[in-house]
Amino acid sequence: MAQNPLIEKLDWILAHYEEVAKQIADPEIISDIKRYVKLNKEYKELEAIVSASKAYRQLVANIEEAKEILENENDPEMREMAKEELNSSQEQLPAMEETIKLLLIPADPQDGKNAIVEIRGGTGGDEAAIFAGDLFRMYTKFCEVKGWKIEVTSSTPGTSGGYKEIIFTVSGESVYGILKYESGVHRVQRVPQTETQGRIHTSAASVAVLPEAEEFDIELKESDVRIDTFCSSGPGGQGVNTTYSAIRLTHIPTGIVVQCQDERSQLKNKAHAFQELRTRIYNMEYQKYLDDISTKRKTMVSTGDRSAKIRTYNYPQSRVTDHRINWSMYNLPVFMDGNIQECIDQLTIAENAERLKASEI
Repeated sequence: MAQNPLIEKLDWILAHYEEVAKQIADPEIISDIKRYVKLNKEYKELEAIVSASKAYRQLVANIEEAKEILENENDPEMREMAKEELNSSQEQLPAMEETIKLLLIPADPQDGKNAIVEIRGGTGGDEAAIFAGDLFRMYTKFCEVKGWKIEVTSSTPGTSGGYKEIIFTVSGESVYGILKYESGVHRVQRVPQTETQGRIHTSAASVAVLPEAEEFDIELKESDVRIDTFCSSGPGGQGVNTTYSAIRLTHIPTGIVVQCQDERSQLKNKAHAFQELRTRIYNMEYQKYLDDISTKRKTMVSTGDRSAKIRTYNYPQSRVTDHRINWSMYNLPVFMDGNIQECIDQLTIAENAERLKASEI
């Protein structure tokens, strides 16, 4: 067993796991909140590998034991049992090794975070805004099924329906790790509501999914931020439109501007705006990480290239096609009703294959 290179790696992981457990219990580290939070997160991630490694070690031990019995045992019944155990364990081994290898590859550190999602109508005028609204409804339905919480922070309605732009946060378990595959340009082919002669038009909307920055990810000084208040626009009643509840933040060092106007409370809008500002500053650095990945992966499944056309929604054919993995589904109404998990699963499989190929494990 000692000569198994995978088990040697797992031995190192186990030792590191035990060391992290000791550090978490250290009073000096507990007093350092930033470090304590980081170590707790690492401990939780290592738990999955340690748990899988126990099952893998047991399987390897079963194989060695079965082989030893076949070499040294003369009893026919014992030999038959050992043969069955050997065949069964050897069948399970490749899949378990694949699982272990994936767990050993460092995951994107952002995958467990909440997400901020932007949908913007692109080419296509009013129809693009209507399509952006359709995408928002699709993600809302998907999030409902996942048990995630959605909060709209900013929106600009389209003149014929939908949204010219809508920004919202999604909170839940591993939100970014799942929704990150949605970043890019989404193209729609259909007869628009505004078309009088029944011609098929092509329009587009862009989706950007950003990992939400946590409080300890970035230090944001209020002295670096200019705060402006203004009256909210759009629907919401007299109270929204006549009070200075909307907030605009300008980060002076970077020039990043965010605003939030969807809450009646100025305090709530300010909290949402600061959260979004933190996220946008944080993502300036995160984008460098994504760019580095894009140089190493051919299919760029989840590199965050937000200018790439990733998916086409063809209404006449009732077809949705994801161009990154050449995946199609011929039941577009079901997909637009939030049933996008199958596509995300296929994208995850493709990315995992890339990660394994790029690793040296």
